[in-house]
Amino acid sequence: MAALQISNCASQISSEVLIARVMQIHASISKLSPLRPLKQVNSLFSNLVKLCILPSSIDITALPEEVQAMRESLINLCGHAEGLLELEFATILNESGVSQPRKVAFVGSGPLPLTSFIMATHHMKLTHFDNFDIDGAANDVARQIVASDPELEKRMKFETGDIMKVQEKLSEYECIFLVALVGMSKVDKVKILGHIRKYMKEGGVLLVRSAKGARAFLYPVVEEQDVLGFELLSIYHPSNDVINSVVLLRKPAF
Repeated sequence: MAALQISNCASQISSEVLIARVMQIHASISKLSPLRPLKQVNSLFSNLVKLCILPSSIDITALPEEVQAMRESLINLCGHAEGLLELEFATILNESGVSQPRKVAFVGSGPLPLTSFIMATHHMKLTHFDNFDIDGAANDVARQIVASDPELEKRMKFETGDIMKVQEKLSEYECIFLVALVGMSKVDKVKILGHIRKYMKEGGVLLVRSAKGARAFLYPVVEEQDVLGFELLSIYHPSNDVINSVVLLRKPAF
């Protein structure tokens, strides 16, 4: 019966069926080690994504404590697997050789910062990009990829460290991108948002990735009360296979 409800994308999946299926997939993923992009790992995460983009009326804030604990564990597993997936593709790319803002920052760029690359090569060809990540190994891989393009290498730098320790430098950027998995818990996310707001340029724009509904099993949620002190410009919640929502904010110019 559950399989019939899940396979019918035109109807809404019940919260009970959704939670049961997510917990089942979480249990299977938790048994796997490592979470490198192998066939079984890819299949489980693909099924999880397909499940979480189905229409549902689930209220993430009303989940029982044990389900919330499972969700937190699942977000961490997704983040770990995503990092390994980026690393895998970055290694392949590296081996194959294969009125704009003046400065932009990406926080949590990872070993294969595709959004940063695409914007630098297609949309912001005169902009300087600083990519921040706490993982030095991830930055080393990203640097090797960029090194194959001398022009891009001049405009794209990689900084290793905790964004909570970056202060005055944040005021250099007209636009800052905060990826979904920077700040895995609500408390950490709010602290990071507050820190960025404190030090970023007045009038600067912050783009934050979030999630809504069942997608919150995959990524942390950013709500309006989490971005106090910012001017809320726009919120976009996708209705297709895209997982992340986008919250666009501006630091008011006082």
